[in-house]
Amino acid sequence: MENTEGLSLEQIRAFLQASQEVRFEATERVEVYGWVTRTLCHQQYWKQKREAKGVLRRYIATMTGLSRAQVARLIARYQKDGQVKERSYQRNRFAKRYTAADVELLGAVDEAHETLSGPATQKILYREYYEYGDARYQRLATISAPHIYNLRKSSVYRKRRIAYQKTRPVQVAIGERRRPSPEGKPGYLRIDTVHQGDREGMKGVYHINAVDEMTQWQVVGAAAQISEAWLIPVLEAMLEQFPFRVLGFHSDNGSEFINHNVAGLLNKLLVEQTKSRPRHSNDNGLAEAKNGAVIRKHMGYGHIAAEHAQAIEEFYQEHFNPYLNFHRPCGVPETIVNAKGKQRRIYRWYATPWEILRQLPDLARHLRPELSEAELERRANAQSDTQAARSMQASKQKLFAKIHRRRSA
Repeated sequence: MENTEGLSLEQIRAFLQASQEVRFEATERVEVYGWVTRTLCHQQYWKQKREAKGVLRRYIATMTGLSRAQVARLIARYQKDGQVKERSYQRNRFAKRYTAADVELLGAVDEAHETLSGPATQKILYREYYEYGDARYQRLATISAPHIYNLRKSSVYRKRRIAYQKTRPVQVAIGERRRPSPEGKPGYLRIDTVHQGDREGMKGVYHINAVDEMTQWQVVGAAAQISEAWLIPVLEAMLEQFPFRVLGFHSDNGSEFINHNVAGLLNKLLVEQTKSRPRHSNDNGLAEAKNGAVIRKHMGYGHIAAEHAQAIEEFYQEHFNPYLNFHRPCGVPETIVNAKGKQRRIYRWYATPWEILRQLPDLARHLRPELSEAELERRANAQSDTQAARSMQASKQKLFAKIHRRRSA
């Protein structure tokens, strides 16, 4: 487009009739827009009459190869802004409600709580602001559970952040083979073991997981072995950590629990012992679900030698169990039965085991004599959920550092 913007109107009319003297060579949009701007300025388009404006439109269309509508849009843009320039692309976006700081805070909460489900995390965020008064959680306190998963996919969030031994079944006439029926009362426990694997002939530690069916109050212990001599002291210590009187004790058919020593302990405490039925895999499903969602998530799958059982037991009793029961929300199942009689569980309410226990009518009647509701409430309010989680994580890191030092020695 050499010297084409400086032609007079007579020359432009002659060009349009001949269309042979000037050749169009522009290849870039910026070059085309610049030429259109210079042409309109030189011809003083705004002063021209209607016939002259039509000539200039045809001239620009011929020189640029643009359609009539495109030329009209470029001239309108020139008349509005005084020039024709390429518009920057602006994508339509929804306004961001949650800032990068909010996403960082969510990452810190997930890091402390080991990434709970969306509804459970939603409950924690709500409690941090409305119950513990932390102003940093003001926006996150009203977040929906599905949007928590959206924020977890963001780049800001992502920057934050084996062997098994099967339970041995035995045929022993100990414990009644049926599913327990709590009938709305706390104290009916589901119990199971989780083995931390063997390595080079060295036995791993065993985690003992006990969960109350009604309130999901959870107590975890650790034993070097699951023989009767090692297990009984751990079981006694675990049963004492429940704030209510234990009424039932349900396990699978492994010999670690179906034996005369455990039966004698439970009889002394007047605790009913039951065991899982054949072909009923859900009889002990609550404890097995907590094995993966709690113990495996925090303790992993790698080998931990049995010699560390006492240190792990102390960590559980002092830090882990209080965190699980006062600061980690659980989904409370609600059973829905359709017209065909099929049962389906839905989870509308997420609450900590203490919140679930606190909702029970006549709570004082279920508690141990040495405990009161005020004392349990004091323990729950001593720290916020995330403060308790970070304290627990710090203790866990010290525990694993000690284990690695012993392993390297």
